[in-house]
Amino acid sequence: MYRLLYVDSLIFKERNAFLYYAGYVLIDRSFNNLVLVSGHPNYQPIQQFQDPGENVKIFQYSTNNKYLGWATSESVKIIDAETTEIVIELPKKNVVEIGFSPKGNYISTWERPVKPQDNSVHKNLIIWEVVTGKELISFTQKTQTNWNVQWTEDESFFSRLVTGEVHFYDTNRIDKGIHNKLRLEGVGDFSLSPGKSPSISIFIPEKNSAPAIVRIYSITNFNSPLSQKTFYKADKIQMKWNDLGTNLLVLTSTDVDKTNKSYYGDKEGPIHDVAWSPTSKEFIVIYGYMPAKATLFNHRADPIHNLAGFGNLAGTMDVWDRKTLGKITTIEAPNSSETCWSPDGRYIITATLSPRLRVDNGFKIWHYTGALVHTTNVQELLQVQWRPANVELYPMRSTLSPPPKALENSAISKDKPTPKKIGAYRPPHARGTATPEIFKREDESNKNSLQDHGKKSMLSSTENTSKAAAKNKKKREAAKKKKEESVIIENTESSVIINNNVKQTDTIVSNDTSLEISENTTTQSGSALSETDKKIRNLTKKLRQIAELKEKQKSGDALEPMQLQKIESEPLLRKELEMLKH
Repeated sequence: MYRLLYVDSLIFKERNAFLYYAGYVLIDRSFNNLVLVSGHPNYQPIQQFQDPGENVKIFQYSTNNKYLGWATSESVKIIDAETTEIVIELPKKNVVEIGFSPKGNYISTWERPVKPQDNSVHKNLIIWEVVTGKELISFTQKTQTNWNVQWTEDESFFSRLVTGEVHFYDTNRIDKGIHNKLRLEGVGDFSLSPGKSPSISIFIPEKNSAPAIVRIYSITNFNSPLSQKTFYKADKIQMKWNDLGTNLLVLTSTDVDKTNKSYYGDKEGPIHDVAWSPTSKEFIVIYGYMPAKATLFNHRADPIHNLAGFGNLAGTMDVWDRKTLGKITTIEAPNSSETCWSPDGRYIITATLSPRLRVDNGFKIWHYTGALVHTTNVQELLQVQWRPANVELYPMRSTLSPPPKALENSAISKDKPTPKKIGAYRPPHARGTATPEIFKREDESNKNSLQDHGKKSMLSSTENTSKAAAKNKKKREAAKKKKEESVIIENTESSVIINNNVKQTDTIVSNDTSLEISENTTTQSGSALSETDKKIRNLTKKLRQIAELKEKQKSGDALEPMQLQKIESEPLLRKELEMLKH
């Protein structure tokens, strides 16, 4: 699939600093261990970090860059991301998901639901205070999808979805229970916005003949929505707020769509991905049938610039300068299942993770100019992540700096020839010919009538047939050299090889047409045969079929009555053939 990566502030623009510190910038988890790695240019494991071993289920950095936590089958450990010293260990077993609150003061854990032996309710979603390790509140959460609670940016409230309701909790009075409720029948999903004045978006799927709907409320007033939008064909939805929380993008999809078009019937095709700029003033969309297109929009959904079209899914990644809207480079990173910018906006990590692919696991680090600066192979690599950092540490630079020294197999080696672009797949018989109008993409084909399409298709088919005939002719000429006293019969529709030393009938198939020629047949084309020649041809065909039936009879196969009657008619057929020849 197509993916978008927006680096901080303006797309693909560098920041005025190297990696935000010379310490721990990267962490990776494999089946066997958890490794903390230093940044550019060393990329060496941090010695003071103690590897917890092969039982790590998941790890996660806090958004504010303060903590690093991971879960094992025995407990959840949280360390100081700067010093690697343990902050707290939560004695909770079998945790498979963890998540920090925006400021890192709280952590949520989720384990798979089980039925306790005492028939009590299993509360498998728990919120803990990080510093003290105190369990603050717990819930029953059956599904792993959207398992975590959602927080306001200041951590004053968090919310979770239950049947038909969204519950809000005040972190200062968690022991008091639910602080407020938003009740909407059939609510299927919700999203809290970032920012100082948070809002909540609600999604209600289609039901019966009623359309799906998205509504936005202020969390201080649930009486009337701030905005709403209805639409059809929305089985699934993604709601993406910009960083300021002022605009919302809603990406809908449906499991069944017979037209393979958007619900508006737009000819542009499906939407592959969408991403906000960190400025919150524009977003970019990849859409359309292959080759897909990428278009930059402002926050009012007005198109700003069409970046380019993309070819087949070969694992390439284009990097663009937002200021000049010019492409900087193309990176070849096939089989990548994870891609992410470094916090300073200079480097990109691509990784091939297990279990999606169990071979060639590892990660690569690229400079934005396309230079491959580091690569590491890790057997059964499961997870990899940069350590977060505040973007304010890296102000924008007026110019782009030169790339660092690249590895020998870097994608931007100047001596390396530019790879040949690979277009859409075409079958062998159609290569080298123009694409018929009926097979062109809807937004590229001319507005011709169906009659014009039919004529062009017939012309293309004739050209392809002629090329196929020429290819078959070469094969027959090669076979002719292995036979003696051969005569080649050529005409516009087929080529027939006759061997005078062979006493049976030879059959050559060309262009879906079969001709049966005996040893004394004249060199006439099928269209110019006389009535006598046609009778001879039919009789010869029947005799050949009788000979095949006799062979089956000799081998012990049981023949049907009609086949036995055909064998009995052989003398009469041979007599008639002799009379026609004389």
